[in-house]
Amino acid sequence: MSVSDCRILQLPVIPDERGNLSFVEEHRHIPFEIKRVYWLYDVPGGASRGAHAHKRLQQLLIAASGSFRVTLDDGKEKRSFFLNRSYQGLLIPPGIWRELDDFSSGAVCMVLASELYDPEEYIRDYQEFLEFSR
Repeated sequence: MSVSDCRILQLPVIPDERGNLSFVEEHRHIPFEIKRVYWLYDVPGGASRGAHAHKRLQQLLIAASGSFRVTLDDGKEKRSFFLNRSYQGLLIPPGIWRELDDFSSGAVCMVLASELYDPEEYIRDYQEFLEFSR
């Protein structure tokens, strides 16, 4: 996989004067079955998250509230995305290093994952990631 395989997906929006609603359905809006959902919040100013890759897991990252930057790296090329719309999600296939930073106050990053949590699935050392990506 490469960073060119990572892309912003437009999620459905149901407009309503009382407040809009967006949703995502597995295999319809994203190309995988959702096995886990988690969210990052209360990230201190200047802190970063991520700094890892996954061997098999696919993810969709959504800025449920606020904004943050996601920098992706395939071992050859880097690409950054700024997420700040709750009706957009960043699709990240396996084998991509990711770092999240520049969180706004009150930001919430919701993550839909294709696999259950497995610590063996993570690559947390960048040099190991570079070897994996070759």
